[in-house]
Amino acid sequence: MDNYKKKTPGRVQQHLEYTQIRPQLTGSTKSIQANHYIFGRMKSELNDVPVQTVAGSTLPLVDMPKDDEEAGAYNPFENRKLTHPTTDTETLVHLLKGSLGSGILAMPLAFVNAGLWFGLVATLAIGAICTYCVHILVRCSHILCRRAQLPSLGFADVAEVAFLAGPDSLKKYSRLARFIINLFLVIDLIGCCCIYIVFVATNIKQVVDHYTQSYWDVRIYIVLLLVPLILINLIRKLKYLTPFSMIANVLIATGVGITLYYILTDLPALSERKAIAEVQHLPMFFGTVIFALEGIGVVMSLENNMKNPQNFIGCPGVLNTGMSVVVIMYSLVGFLGYLKYGEDTKGSITLNLPVEDVLAQMVKLMIALAIFLTYSLQFYVPMEIIWKNVKGNFNEHQNAAEYALRIGLVILTVVIAAALPNLGPFITLIGAVCLSTLGMMFPAIIELVTFYEKPGFGRFNWRLWKNIFLILFGVVGFVTGTYVSIVEFSEHLQEE
Repeated sequence: MDNYKKKTPGRVQQHLEYTQIRPQLTGSTKSIQANHYIFGRMKSELNDVPVQTVAGSTLPLVDMPKDDEEAGAYNPFENRKLTHPTTDTETLVHLLKGSLGSGILAMPLAFVNAGLWFGLVATLAIGAICTYCVHILVRCSHILCRRAQLPSLGFADVAEVAFLAGPDSLKKYSRLARFIINLFLVIDLIGCCCIYIVFVATNIKQVVDHYTQSYWDVRIYIVLLLVPLILINLIRKLKYLTPFSMIANVLIATGVGITLYYILTDLPALSERKAIAEVQHLPMFFGTVIFALEGIGVVMSLENNMKNPQNFIGCPGVLNTGMSVVVIMYSLVGFLGYLKYGEDTKGSITLNLPVEDVLAQMVKLMIALAIFLTYSLQFYVPMEIIWKNVKGNFNEHQNAAEYALRIGLVILTVVIAAALPNLGPFITLIGAVCLSTLGMMFPAIIELVTFYEKPGFGRFNWRLWKNIFLILFGVVGFVTGTYVSIVEFSEHLQEE
């Protein structure tokens, strides 16, 4: 024990003198010295290993001082030890890759539910709100890293530490906050996997139907994807999935480029499309746009791995630059896609391409293959979160248990996709349920808790009112989007 203290950095050692582990996590009938050893060891581990690689571990409940000059002097950026930190440009590329996915193909359908001009204005506005909420989350992360003297924090870690460092009455809810965010992340990403399966099956079906005249139900194609999906998701190491990601990026970029070529050919007049849609369709628009734009699940991992993390937010900053490109591209594809195809726009814009054109059919197959390869990357995160929380139950045969869990989760996504193959309401449901909470409500709540006592809510409580607006905006999107999606699903089942 004494040898450990001698090796502990001075700043951490001073912090240990007044830090006390809360007993419910350490079980502690142990001595205070033993608890200090545990907390110091945790700090050391997080300084040596990026937080996202130890996701699923729960931070110890600590009583952090309310006014700590030593914590204020702590610079988390200087204490991050990364083997291969990313530059600003590399982080920007990763942000674009994480945000420009299959959602861009659904943007024209979003404009069907909003109208041409209202959809354009509302997409830009929602994009600005989503970007601002990411700013809130990252800024709170920086503040909490200084308070807790930790080098970096993941999304769930930020929530947990915010509640620990906040009012005394909220400390007991810290683990609950972490659990809820991880739960919504898992639901969101599993839901995205289901949507990917429907995307792939629907595009393949259209091509096969044209050349074979078979006209099988889309559910048959979904079931046929089961074995290939199981095989590719038995790959456990993220580095082995990197080539698939590169291939998928090339295919998506090529497919979207060719799709824009078709869209821009013989565009109708602007007056032929409605400027604003009926009010009852707007929740579908909201859910689809949130699904397409929201990449908040990856931003903390990107920021935690940066060589210069202070450049992530700010002006212009990596976040502002990347999200500006994303929002403009999504707005452009949505606007032009709806202008081209009008009310006939389908859940994926590729399904509107002419079936008799070989190039258009190639686009559908390229997009299908790209999204199939992207599934394994999307699947990796929820699998890691779940496995890290359950692997302690398997003292023996952990490899067999992990493979069984992977196969079970893949089967679950295929079953859900087969049960709900209607793409539009499915996208809206995931966007409304998960991303309105993760992208809007949770960042606002985290900021309220983080700023509750110091520095407070500002003049006229502007932070309080601003975050109440964000929470209410998220709640309205959650309730209306979920309701409309369920109604759409029920109508679709009745038609069948």
